[in-house]
Amino acid sequence: MPENLEFKKLREFGEIINDMFLFIKQNFKALLKVFVYFSGIFLLGSIIAGIYQQIGMQRALISSDNPFSMLGKIFNVNYFLVILFNMASYTAMNVSILSFIAVYIRKGNVAPSLEEVWSYFKFYFFRVLGSGVLIGLFCVLCFLFFLIPGFYVMPAMMLFFPIMVYENASFGYSFERAFKLVKGHWWITFGTILIIYFITLASQSMASLPALVFTFVSAFTEGAKGLSNTAIIISTTVQYVCQVFMIIPLVGISICYFNLVERLDSTGLMDRIGQMGASKEPFNTPEEY
Repeated sequence: MPENLEFKKLREFGEIINDMFLFIKQNFKALLKVFVYFSGIFLLGSIIAGIYQQIGMQRALISSDNPFSMLGKIFNVNYFLVILFNMASYTAMNVSILSFIAVYIRKGNVAPSLEEVWSYFKFYFFRVLGSGVLIGLFCVLCFLFFLIPGFYVMPAMMLFFPIMVYENASFGYSFERAFKLVKGHWWITFGTILIIYFITLASQSMASLPALVFTFVSAFTEGAKGLSNTAIIISTTVQYVCQVFMIIPLVGISICYFNLVERLDSTGLMDRIGQMGASKEPFNTPEEY
């Protein structure tokens, strides 16, 4: 039986992908439990709001001749609830899995309990939520006005949240640290993250294929009436349930982060040297940076 995964070590491209799957395999039940426990309520809210928004939008497109009236029906309360719940669920997914890994490392490569993850989750949730809004706006501006710089900043911004959680860092420090880690390793980091997200997208597509087929059949049979409510409910629910596959990139990017940190700072090597003959420290909640 293989030993529990060690994050703080140097890895090549293939090792990052292999260890990503190894960690998920070793901790699948614990990761899934944490994901559902901390993200489930927000995903449920996203599903309900998304269903109402999709049904309302379809009715507006079919029944409304006035474009201004149609826009008013589309951009309604449900539309903004979808945005709100999506932001909350995305933040919860990031914080829950990153907190799991942070406690896992702190405990000496042992899967944490829900209570231990909660101590991190409640500490970082609103910090990550607020930072996520700013980082999102920054990335949108980079892609809209400067397409090439948009791709350039992408690998660094993917490391932003791991830095904030794993180093208990401020916004400014995390932003600067992200670019510092990627410097000199942009291509390999970009390529690795691209492959990780391709794997995630392929997994989500395979899992949602039956719902996509059902939606296509419904659209074909209903014709001008649009999708049936049943098709909308099923497709929307499956779309959000498949967000569970976001565990894959969160674990993969975390391994990328520790690989880059090890190349820059050799923290894993220094930790192993410092722990020789030392007893393990008790678990504590994070303190202010």
